[in-house]
Amino acid sequence: MKHNRDMNSEEFRKHAYKFSDYIADYFSKIDSFPVLPEIEPGWLKNRLPESAPEEGESFEEILTQIDDLIIPALTHWNHPKFMAYFNSTSSAPGILGEFLSAALNQNAMVWKTSPAATELEEKTLEWYREMLGVTNEFTPFIYDTASVSSMHALASAREKKFPGVIRNEGLSGNGKIPKLRVYISEEAHSSIEKSAITLGLGLNGIRKIPTNERFEMIPYELEKAIAEDKMKGIEPLAVVATVGTTSSTSIDPVKEIAAICKPKNIWLHVDAAYGGTAAVVDEKNAVVTSGWEDADSIVVNPHKWMFIPVDLSVFFTKEPETLKRAFSLVPEYLKTAEDSKVTNYMDYGLQLGRRFRSLKLWLTIKYFGKKGIAEIVGEHIRIANQFKDFIDKSDGFERLAPVPFSVVSFRALPNEKESGEVINRFNEKLMENINSTGKLFLSHTKLKGKYAIRLVISGLHTKEKDMLEAWEIINDEYQKLLK
Repeated sequence: MKHNRDMNSEEFRKHAYKFSDYIADYFSKIDSFPVLPEIEPGWLKNRLPESAPEEGESFEEILTQIDDLIIPALTHWNHPKFMAYFNSTSSAPGILGEFLSAALNQNAMVWKTSPAATELEEKTLEWYREMLGVTNEFTPFIYDTASVSSMHALASAREKKFPGVIRNEGLSGNGKIPKLRVYISEEAHSSIEKSAITLGLGLNGIRKIPTNERFEMIPYELEKAIAEDKMKGIEPLAVVATVGTTSSTSIDPVKEIAAICKPKNIWLHVDAAYGGTAAVVDEKNAVVTSGWEDADSIVVNPHKWMFIPVDLSVFFTKEPETLKRAFSLVPEYLKTAEDSKVTNYMDYGLQLGRRFRSLKLWLTIKYFGKKGIAEIVGEHIRIANQFKDFIDKSDGFERLAPVPFSVVSFRALPNEKESGEVINRFNEKLMENINSTGKLFLSHTKLKGKYAIRLVISGLHTKEKDMLEAWEIINDEYQKLLK
């Protein structure tokens, strides 16, 4: 079938209806799929042709191939029993926002290249800032992921510490730059270390601060580490505090950490990529946002727990001009008459091209409203705490971390005599068996050397009954393994 032109309006309408029906059907039967694909590595690749088709194919053929090839190779992140990671569930308004964004195909480099994308981002982020309770001292920006947001935070910290030096002279700073240090907790996300690699700080530029029994950074240990580094001529650059660590969802004491950073002129970045969303729940807001007002920057990911299709991360900074100074570079062809009166988002980050991401955020907030989002997130927290109670009351399991949000880290106990690596291996096998059922997907971590199984309640379609069924599957596989 030869295609040497785009679809006309009627063809597009016909196929768009088919695709919307296909997507609606997918969601209506989502829990009938195995959460994890039952395939070996290379399964899909070996079934795809070696070369691209010479002639175009019909949409009917393409849909059939999606059914036969793509769907069987998917891990279904939208599945109600996807409980492995912070769940990026796509809501219907979020999907429609992506759909419309692709059709409009805006590139919000400067205001003039898309006034709508620029101004909708500004206004929607004002709404979002207010929803979370972030003060208007912070200016928000949309990036793709928290990894990129945090990288921009560290780049800002570096620019503030040495204005223009690294921008003009490079990493050596023409001999003006000492060895720099970024402080994180033992439980901080690996993206901070990747940012250190990217920015030329190196892995040795990261110092990990010990955590307490609740897996929270210990302020005294931070202060001690900073003093030791200063004695060695190492310059403290930034501290990253986490609100909702990946392994245990612990909350670092941001207020106490800020009290250490502020007098020493050390940039404080708060990584609330997951936990920040819980601030929409009134009962959680004070716990989540404690100390945020004293930070220099914050990141929260709506695509982690606010039903936005991947990807959308929001970066808040008190120093937008420092961020601009670090990244702005305006070629002649992008200079416009409106530059002095508008926001040109290309000035505030590494990327020149910027997708119309704010459209899906705007549509989702408009559809659910603040109350609707808060109710769903609050229900996830309630369900997770119910699961926590099951673990706490069980003789065969123990909880390994507090549950401030909607993640429960736990392990099974094979018997009273076993300890150490035997228990770790038992839990590793238990999780493999649970996941191999195809009915439930969990993930793991290690907490103080203990193998922990993580159950996450953050999917839009996850209900109490799904948690109860998960608990049943976990117990069934536990009993089988004991025998």
